[in-house]
Amino acid sequence: MAGVLETLAVPRASSFPAASLAPIAKSPTHGGRPSSVKFSEFRGLKILSSRSSGSASSSSSSRLVRRGGLIVCEAQDTAIEAPPVTDATWQSLVLESDSPVLVEFWAPWCGPCRMIQPVIDELARQYVGKLKCYKVNTDESPSIATRYGIRSIPTVIIFKSGEKKDAIIGAVPKSTLTTSIEKFL
Repeated sequence: MAGVLETLAVPRASSFPAASLAPIAKSPTHGGRPSSVKFSEFRGLKILSSRSSGSASSSSSSRLVRRGGLIVCEAQDTAIEAPPVTDATWQSLVLESDSPVLVEFWAPWCGPCRMIQPVIDELARQYVGKLKCYKVNTDESPSIATRYGIRSIPTVIIFKSGEKKDAIIGAVPKSTLTTSIEKFL
């Protein structure tokens, strides 16, 4: 019979003050489990509580206020990264795009590709709405790499109106990529 395993990352106990661990041991239990556990604040998420207009003096209404809170990711801009393109999506995402497209040709085993990947993701965040950034895994989509004569990776190609406009080979600095991008915006 298969079971469900849940994982939870919890900081080391040494990082908690001793007093903060006491409520866990003394909390009421249901079936041997604590009914509520309070963890330390997680950086990156912020809980915005919704304040009720009436007085929140009773414990039941304060419980409702806490449950009505909104969790907001403070690092939303870091979620933007270059999505993968395959043979099936190449035509619609790259060649038929209305805006310029930057495509990185890479492979998981390529060290320089792993070095340039954060730069590509940073460019995707910087030029959001002006430039579309994608990546092609040359091991999974070799026909695209062959069609554009990719012999070395990482290779970054900029397309505009479905045509190859510029190619940059190797792990280059962000400034080199920015200079090339700015020509086609």
